[in-house]
This record gives sequence, C-alpha cells and structure tokens, in this order.
Amino acid sequence: MSDNRINTVPNRALRKDDVIVADKKALRQAQIGAGVGNFVEWYDIGVYGYLAVTMTAVFTAGMDQSMGLVVTLLGFAVSFIVRPLGGMVLGPLGDKIGRRKVLFFTIALMAGATTLIGLLPTSETAGLWVIVPLYLLKMLQGFSTGGEYSGASTYIAEFSPDNRRGFMTALLNSGSQLGFAAGAGMVALTSAITTSYWGEDAMIEGGWRIPFLMALPLGILAVALRSKTPESPAFELAEEMGEKAAKADLHPMFERHGLKQILRRYWPMILIGVALIAADGSSSYMLTSYLPTYIEIETGVHASHTAVAAVIVLVIQAILIPFFGILSDKIGRRPVYFLAAGGNIVLLFPAFAVAQMGTVWSLYAVLFMLSIPSALFLANTGAVMAELFPTASRYGCVGFTHNIAISMFGGTTPLFSQMLLNKTGNAYAPAMYVMFFSVIALVAIWKMRESAHRPLLGSVPIVECDADVEHIVENQDSDPNIETCTMPLEPIKTEVPAK
Repeated sequence: MSDNRINTVPNRALRKDDVIVADKKALRQAQIGAGVGNFVEWYDIGVYGYLAVTMTAVFTAGMDQSMGLVVTLLGFAVSFIVRPLGGMVLGPLGDKIGRRKVLFFTIALMAGATTLIGLLPTSETAGLWVIVPLYLLKMLQGFSTGGEYSGASTYIAEFSPDNRRGFMTALLNSGSQLGFAAGAGMVALTSAITTSYWGEDAMIEGGWRIPFLMALPLGILAVALRSKTPESPAFELAEEMGEKAAKADLHPMFERHGLKQILRRYWPMILIGVALIAADGSSSYMLTSYLPTYIEIETGVHASHTAVAAVIVLVIQAILIPFFGILSDKIGRRPVYFLAAGGNIVLLFPAFAVAQMGTVWSLYAVLFMLSIPSALFLANTGAVMAELFPTASRYGCVGFTHNIAISMFGGTTPLFSQMLLNKTGNAYAPAMYVMFFSVIALVAIWKMRESAHRPLLGSVPIVECDADVEHIVENQDSDPNIETCTMPLEPIKTEVPAK
C-alpha cells in the first residue's frame, strides 16, 4: 500500500502563468474606491476636531465651559479607544470574507454615524443626556476607522505592481490629509457663510449640522464607487491556497489565523510595526493636532493664523507624500524611513526654537520643517504594514498593529505633550517626546528586512506588463527579491514509498 501525500517543495520554479499582470482598469477602480472612502473617513474626523469649541456650546450648555470642552474632547478620545477593537474584529473578518466586503461596510458605517451626529438634538432641547448618543456614535466612527485604513492599505497593496506599491499606497495617506483638510475647510466655509447671513451665533444655532450632514452624499458616493471594485487578486489566490494548507504539508503563512495565532506567530513583525507607527503617529499628530495649539498658547499667535497654517501644511503633505512613495519604490523603504526618523531627531529642537519667536512666519517655518519627516513616514506606512505580513492573515495583522500603535502613541501625542510641558516647564519637552519614538523607530528600521521590489509575503509577483513576466521568470535564479518558498504555488505531488 502506498501513502500518497502532497509535500511542499521549496523554491519550485516560477512559471509564467504564476505571475499576475496588474489589471490597470481594476487597479484604477480599486484606487478610486479605496481613496475616496479614505478621504471621507478623515473628512468626518476633521469636522469633529475643528468643531470642538462649537460642539461644546451645543452639547454641554449649562456646564462649566472648561469642563464642557473636556467632555467634548473625550468624545474624540473615545473614538481612538475603540479603534483597536475595530481592527481586531474587522481585520480577521476581512481575511475571512474578503477586503472588499469589509471596506464596503466601514465606509457605510462611518458615513451613517457622522450623518446621525448632525441630526442629534442639542443639550438645550434634550438635556445633557445627549452626550450618551454622541459618544455611541463616536464609538461607531472609531470602530469603523479601525478597519478602514488597514483594510484600504492592504487592498491597494495587494492590487499594486511590486515596483509601484509604495506610490500606490502612499496615495491613500494623501487622501487622508486632503480629507482632514477638507473637513477643516468645510467648517471654515460653513462658519463664514452662516455667520454672514444669520449672525455670530449661526453655527451654534444650527450651522454646525451642515458639515456633518455633508457626510451623507459623500458616503453615498464612496459606497457607489466601492460597489464597483473587484476583490484583490492576492486575496483570491491566498483563499484558494488556504483551503489546501490545512490538508497539506504547507507553511503556516498560507493559513488564515485568528488574533491569538497572529500574536503568537507574528509578534516580531508586530513589534517592528508598532515602533514604526508610534514614530509615524506621534510625528503626524504633533504636526497637525498639537503644534498649532502649542504655538497659539505659548507664543500668542492668533488662532485664525494657526488654523489656516494647519490646513496649508496638510495640503503640502498631500502633495509630498506620493513623491516620497515613488522614492521608496526606487531606493527602498528602509532609507526613506531612516530619513524620516533622522529628520525628526535633527529638526525638532531647531523647530521648537523657531516656534518661540511667536511670529506668523515662524509658525509656517516650523510646520513646514516638521512636515517633511512626517510626510516621509506617511509615504511608507501603507506599503510597509502590508509587506510585513503574509496575505492569508494580512488584514488582521495590519488592523491590530496599526490601531494599537496609533491609539496608544499617535492620538495621545497632544495629551502627553501638554502633560510633559506642564510637569517639566520645559518648552522643548514635546519635541523630546516625538524624538524618543523616532529613536525607537531607528532600531526597528535596522531590524526590518528591506521589502521594496519584493512580492508580498504569501503572494506571487504582480507586474505591470507581459515583458516584466518574461524578465522575472528568466532571471528568477539570480534575483534576490524572488523567493518562491514564500509564494502560494501549487506544490509538486510526489509519491512517498510505503515503508
């Protein structure tokens, strides 16, 4: 009697029909669908952030003003607290049922929750109990965000040609910055129009609802675009291989894992990812959420100048990020990350020194100085998070890693920076906070493997044209970026002789 079984033969030669040629139309649909959804996601977040003072008057009327502001900002914090839960639930679900279905759900949930905030009664009509549904809706927003960016970056990374993955995924963060700026711009535009027609109290008396209600048509547009996007080819191939992995002698990277197995198998990559996102997040939130307030309070620059400057720097970053994504495709992720972390370490102290001048030009100088390393980080995030983990469990891994890090070390940057400033009295304490994470990131960058130009773990090569297929297959033996043992290739069947 013979025992027939399928064995994994490492480095089985890559054949032409193994290589995927990117479908340009499908890639364009995926990019638009994911990009518009990501834009809407951050538009919704930006609206709440820039309406914080108005929301305090609307939802905490009768409460002490300083306490009311804390209550309103706690709604912002609540959404960050829930983000990891969204990543933990929606990530593994996306590995199970597909990226497209989960991304369809996240944008519908975000747009719906934001629209409902715009329909809430005020505290004057319903009492302070209205804070409860406000918090619940902010929690739904946070839950949605926990699955949105990690899913969108995973989805686009799996669609993109290996030599353009940095650029393609960088466009998502450009959309995030533009969405945040659009939220701020919509608040400013609504405020200008309503107050000019209905007086200084127009925003409190109902104008505040308009930016939130705009999420409905934007959400419908995003849902319509996402309904036309196909599933990523890497996911479909991994799903086929995953069914065989449990029955055959295949590497666990080809199996879909839940959160417990993800933590057990991939903790080294998770630590690297957390370190990189901590540096990325602290740098980004320092730039956009804390520095304008710091300069306003510490040096007396008027709030109107800091608000405009914040929007301008977001637009500048949105322009820079794709170019830095192209740079990472050419020279590698690690060199770009080294530039980002090194830039923070070198520039933060001089930037805070310039900030002490308290002039409008120094405000713009500081924000521009720090926008460069922040944009370098943001350009790499989407690609590297996808490249750290295998396809079968990628969404779950990225969802956990990104959201844990951004919630613990990104969104808390303004709070901890101010606490350090209050405790030490040192005007440079916030700079040292971000520099600390950049130093940790340098260690992670040194430990991580260069992932540019390589096929994603657990995936086959994705190229732009047929000529690239020929080149890869013919040169696979001498190409250090081609490792067939990490690809979901049909194993060779071998007869195992009976003992």
